[in-house]
Amino acid sequence: MNELDNLLSYFDLENLEVNLFRGQSLDIGTGRIFGGQALSQALKAAYLTTDDHQVHSLHAYFLREGDCSKPVIYQVERARDGRTFSNRRVSAIQNGKPILILACSFQKFEQGLEHQKSMPDVPLPDQLTEKTLIPGDKIKLLSPRMRRTLTTQGPFEFRFVNDVDPFDSEAKEPIKRIWFKARYPLEADQSMHRTLLTFVSDYHLVSTATLPHGISYLDPKLQFASLDHAMWFHRPFKIDDWLLYDCDSPSASESRGFATGHVYDIEGNLVASTAQQGLMRLWDKAKD
Repeated sequence: MNELDNLLSYFDLENLEVNLFRGQSLDIGTGRIFGGQALSQALKAAYLTTDDHQVHSLHAYFLREGDCSKPVIYQVERARDGRTFSNRRVSAIQNGKPILILACSFQKFEQGLEHQKSMPDVPLPDQLTEKTLIPGDKIKLLSPRMRRTLTTQGPFEFRFVNDVDPFDSEAKEPIKRIWFKARYPLEADQSMHRTLLTFVSDYHLVSTATLPHGISYLDPKLQFASLDHAMWFHRPFKIDDWLLYDCDSPSASESRGFATGHVYDIEGNLVASTAQQGLMRLWDKAKD
């Protein structure tokens, strides 16, 4: 089983009862459930209660840290089923308490007026090379768990337009541009592609808010965690073809960083947009 097939196996949710599903937890090496896992599994649970619709938007709140050694229960509420739109609310539950709540809306495909923001002028992925997120001379600074997380080849290939060293203390413009795609071919199932994009959209987004402050999201003095996440899907796409993630952070305040993202395909079509807030609290653990 390759890395992508392994990830897809976590979306094979067990149907426990009507509107009730169980998903296994993926350990990416952080000791807690990755936010993208809870998001994408909750979306998959909602998909399992719909028919002939595609998700066009989702809004989620992260409520508690999830335990990656335990499965997650997903309870779906069928809020509305109309001729064109369907709406779902999903609670992701561990130990009897919600760790995430998700609201999402689905739509049957229809033609309409179109316009979009242009893709930024950046090098194409074949002009870039795949690099590790952490420079080789800095890997030794990581804990063994984080070293495994950040240096192991995953199900997606990333090519960074602007190289960002997480240990660089120089303040930078709050912009990240990253080409990415699944490492292996996928079936032409748009629901699967949108579920996988939901998973990977939690990578690199809100950490953009740390760049103007010259502090790494890996710094132990920084308490850093996702608070909420929103996505809008504009057009069909294939995640096994190159996509550009154009991330920027227009604001940080009150111990929260805010970032937005736009996802373009290789032809320059805007296929999805994202927004996320994360806790960015500087603290001295030795004093707590």
